[in-house]
Amino acid sequence: MTAAATPLTPETEAKVQEIGETDVLVGIPSYNNTDTIGHVVRAVSAGLAKYFARSRVVLVNSDGGSSDGTPEAVSRAVVDLGTLLISEQQSPLHKIITPYHGIPGKGSAFRTIFEIARRLKAKACAVVDSDLRSITPEWIELLARPVLEEGYDYVAPYYLRHKYDGTITNSIVYPLTRALYGQRIRQPIGGDFGFSGRLAEHYLEKHVWESDVARFGIDIWMTTEAIANGARVCQSFLGAKIHNPKDPTADLSAMLVQVMGAVFALMEEHQPVWGGVKGSNPVKLFGFQYDVGVEPVNVNVDRMISSFRQGLADLEPIWREMLAPGTVEGLLPLKDCPLQAFRIPDGLWARLVYDVAVSYHHRVMPREHLLKAFTPLYLGRTATFVLETQGLTSSEAEGRIESLCQAFEDRKPYLVERWGAGRE
Repeated sequence: MTAAATPLTPETEAKVQEIGETDVLVGIPSYNNTDTIGHVVRAVSAGLAKYFARSRVVLVNSDGGSSDGTPEAVSRAVVDLGTLLISEQQSPLHKIITPYHGIPGKGSAFRTIFEIARRLKAKACAVVDSDLRSITPEWIELLARPVLEEGYDYVAPYYLRHKYDGTITNSIVYPLTRALYGQRIRQPIGGDFGFSGRLAEHYLEKHVWESDVARFGIDIWMTTEAIANGARVCQSFLGAKIHNPKDPTADLSAMLVQVMGAVFALMEEHQPVWGGVKGSNPVKLFGFQYDVGVEPVNVNVDRMISSFRQGLADLEPIWREMLAPGTVEGLLPLKDCPLQAFRIPDGLWARLVYDVAVSYHHRVMPREHLLKAFTPLYLGRTATFVLETQGLTSSEAEGRIESLCQAFEDRKPYLVERWGAGRE
């Protein structure tokens, strides 16, 4: 049974019929991004003209009802190809600017982009965020060409980031996704992706579009669906992703609930796939790798540790419900150790995350309560990473993340055993 076709506006339907078919389609989801989207559209337009001059190309802006003139900014944004030393592109760039339907959020925007890609029989597609300040025309080549010319179905982004940016990815989502599915995709929730028209059709057929996964977890869902369904996956080096970095303690609980809820829901769906996977394999990385300056991220270790200790004081009975006894005992010495000695070791953290996943699966308490109670634990682990890497460069800190991934892989049998054992 396939999901119902995504409705398009009459204007969009007419535009799709007029275009007929395309080779390369780039989608930009947006909501009130008038300050940045013009730059993104110009970069995409230049990338399509420079690298896909002989291909039929379409840019789709899928907008969530912006009130600040975002669609008009997309319409106005043009690039002078001559100033970029790009000879005139042979195919015109078609722009489709359309509102999306469905629940508010990036997932519904993507669904409209996938539907237009399906109708236009697009061979290669990419989606990029509408608030990027660091996007260049080369991103479009790096996201679309592996699909168009190398036979890949899914291209994940590989960014250089400050060592304290993306802490949910570094401490949970990357190690967990890698250990589960055996593929070393470094940025599984990166936000900018390439994919085949075939994979876009697969995404459309899934019944997730009215769910929280579509609302909050679309990036990790796309990556996981691709891997779990045997798509050929690769990565492309995009340099720095410049956005507005957040202190890991700021506005964190809601984001953690959303991301981890999506990750754990996907674990339930794909257990037959990940249950038998052992170890992990490198994933092909395209692009010229270079060092870039990354924006600093300020962190407050004292505040993170005090949040963890407050959690231990207030939530210990709940933590005892959601964690195995040995895991809780490993945390108790952190109650009053000296600040510089505060550590949640890699092996203990891997077991802890697996315990939370198992408790989510067996519904030991309301799932939102479980995920909220996880927040102080995550802050404790983030404080550990900061203390361990204070004197290291971002590339040196990557070695610590590799060690953490190995701990997740080594302890995966623990997860598999507890997952299938039923509620204890």
